[in-house]
Amino acid sequence: MASSMKFTDCSPSAIVRLVPSTRTRLRSSDSAVLFHRVLGRSCPAYPRTFVSRSSISTLPVISASISTEATAQVIDGKLVAKQIREEITAEVSRMKDAIGVVPGLAVILVGDRKDSATYVRNKKKACESVGIKSFEVNLPENATEQEVLKHISDFNDDPSVHGILVQLPLPKHMNEQNVLHAVSIEKDVDGFHPLNIGRLAMRGEEPLFVPCTPKGCIELLHRYNISIKGKRAVVIGRSNIVGTPAALLLQREDATVSVVHSRTKDPEELTRQADIIISAVGKANMVEGSWIKPGAVIIDVGINPVEDASSPRGYRLVGDVCYEEASKIASAITPVPGGVGPMTIAMLLSNTLTAAKRTHNFQ
Repeated sequence: MASSMKFTDCSPSAIVRLVPSTRTRLRSSDSAVLFHRVLGRSCPAYPRTFVSRSSISTLPVISASISTEATAQVIDGKLVAKQIREEITAEVSRMKDAIGVVPGLAVILVGDRKDSATYVRNKKKACESVGIKSFEVNLPENATEQEVLKHISDFNDDPSVHGILVQLPLPKHMNEQNVLHAVSIEKDVDGFHPLNIGRLAMRGEEPLFVPCTPKGCIELLHRYNISIKGKRAVVIGRSNIVGTPAALLLQREDATVSVVHSRTKDPEELTRQADIIISAVGKANMVEGSWIKPGAVIIDVGINPVEDASSPRGYRLVGDVCYEEASKIASAITPVPGGVGPMTIAMLLSNTLTAAKRTHNFQ
């Protein structure tokens, strides 16, 4: 029997919805019921939670086979993201020198949410760090949907803009789907357009863009030389932003994929069969050590604040997976923070560069 707890979307767009100072559940794009048997259980290291919410030689080679080590290899998202940004910087410079074009990313922010503003500011800094031009539109909370659509239309027609991102969440009086669908598919660097998702789901078709967070998860596996082909993979969560595209990407890599969601029976047992686990539900420490097969590889997308009196902020961030337990069982695991998070913006920059190259037929 399911409880009234809900899955939460842990995508970057949803991460900005976390308000550490509150204890109320925030809106999720994947609202569903959490499993009854995991309620009330928590990782001993973090007992109280609130607000759920291609290879590089310098990286170590690891596998998803059973590990005899007591501690899992840490998959360093900060390191990989730094390397990717360096690669993008070189490509942006080469493109500018060769054809005089600089990739451009436009971000539309509606409202005055401090968390959203911070995230947009980080994107702008990331663009500057690799030489991508940044365009920004800030609209008040009471702006109309038509105003947002007008700015999207203008950016769609602007040849200096190669990627468009609408910062979520939008105010409640706006229809997010209408807004996101208005972005030209050629500039949909978030990868949320239904045509991009549809192409991702079809064999023989290629999406123009892949959603940034799932793309970052797979990139981490590639860069650490973790084999995916033929492996059993479990994705926990089925949001349109992370879970579903992550499952589709794993399937494209020839993994045998299962998706654990709110109606899944025996989620622990199903997860325990996985060689690769991607968790994206936004429930702190939900995945305990008993859920994990020895030697499994864990990609933890969750970013959840938990109370911590020793922290100046009064909280710290943890993932969906109980790191203390999992790191003693898994062969490799992403930390939180410092795992998937840095990869998301790196993939956004990568998608923007790809958009510019495609537009100008630059190889």
